[in-house]
Amino acid sequence: MVSSVGFYLYYSMEKELIRRADYQVTGRVQYFRHLLANDFPLSQLSRSPELFENMLGNERDILQFRLENQPLIINVNPSHLPLPDIKPIENGRELSLDSVHHLSASDGTPVRFTSAAVRMQDGRTVIISAAHFMTGEAQMLGAFRLEIIGAVVFAYLLIAVLGFGVIRRGLLPLRKMAQEAAKIHPTSLSTRLSSENAPQELQLLILSFNAMLDRLAEGYDRLTQFSADLAHEIRTPVGALMGHCQVALYQTRSTEEYETLLANNMEELERISRMIENILFLARASHAHSVLNITPLSLAVETTRVADYFEGLAEERGMQLVCEGGGILYADAILFQRALSNLVANAIRYGDENTQICVQVEQDGQGTRIHVNSTGAPIPTGKREKLFDRFYRADASRSEGASSNGLGLSIVQAIMALHQGEVTVLSLAHGNTRFTLHFPDIHEEKKPTLLQ
Repeated sequence: MVSSVGFYLYYSMEKELIRRADYQVTGRVQYFRHLLANDFPLSQLSRSPELFENMLGNERDILQFRLENQPLIINVNPSHLPLPDIKPIENGRELSLDSVHHLSASDGTPVRFTSAAVRMQDGRTVIISAAHFMTGEAQMLGAFRLEIIGAVVFAYLLIAVLGFGVIRRGLLPLRKMAQEAAKIHPTSLSTRLSSENAPQELQLLILSFNAMLDRLAEGYDRLTQFSADLAHEIRTPVGALMGHCQVALYQTRSTEEYETLLANNMEELERISRMIENILFLARASHAHSVLNITPLSLAVETTRVADYFEGLAEERGMQLVCEGGGILYADAILFQRALSNLVANAIRYGDENTQICVQVEQDGQGTRIHVNSTGAPIPTGKREKLFDRFYRADASRSEGASSNGLGLSIVQAIMALHQGEVTVLSLAHGNTRFTLHFPDIHEEKKPTLLQ
């Protein structure tokens, strides 16, 4: 930018000096045109050529008079510079700056010259030629050019020094942020970047970075809790297996006792196997979008199928399974059955005996909702927020046994995330609890053809 300004100033001055020289040349020629046109004797001019030299300031400027098609009458040309033959401006036409031509002297000095014709009272035509050597202007431009170059170089150095200082000062908040960020590690995830004295441009970055730290801290806490819960859950069946084996090895047992021991150990191993399978499913769920097998499902058929599967378990507790509503849902059949089965199994496990469990289907413009309504002890608000955490049990006393490991609702949440839906829980009046699977509508072009 500084260089551009310097070049602009230089060429502006050069253009202005050339314009002034052109005015000087055209004005000189125009003056003598008026003089001769008013019947001033040409012979008087030719007798006193030194007057022209004095008028020109004894410089190198040129002034020539000649009759048309005749040699020069007056030739003021200290430098003896021959002027090129150009067509003179005709008599009666005004001189303009466009009529001025350019020429370079032998020493490189730029010369501006023009020529015009004038008809005198006696009918003769006189050609007047004038030229101006831009010696002073060239010297001025040379000095100005050096000053411009010096100013630009000085500006470069000044900008470099000031820019370094300004940038260094401006980057102080970033260096402070880098120092604060370097202190953050897994044992100090509670540390946050300070926005005090930070410029407005960095406020949004600091807020976003702190929000990212909040999410990382929450994820790290959940991972830590998950690891602890996983170790606790696996320790129980492993401890039971070790205890059974130690008791069996303490003394000789009968064949029937060994068979009983193996049957008990098999139950614990199946529990561990289910737990590992569920954990692997949750681990793969975030990367499983591409393997979803979306097909049209008849909700009346699918809900009835799940209800029939759990009918025997519900009868043991005197419960009745009821299905209401229907329609078509586009989802992965296996994952849908697993999500709904987990909710129904959860309702049977935690619901009151001799009550009704209703699986209700609703469809509207916003998608499909499958409600699982049950009656039981109301879930406190604080516990509702943790229901979908891994290994969390709202009522641990009713969750003992091989059938519960605290991962069912986490799996439901993961399945709904794969379908870009959500699962919610709501405590209604009179101890009623409602779990809802919300499947959003998918675009028509993504719907597969329903096979007959």
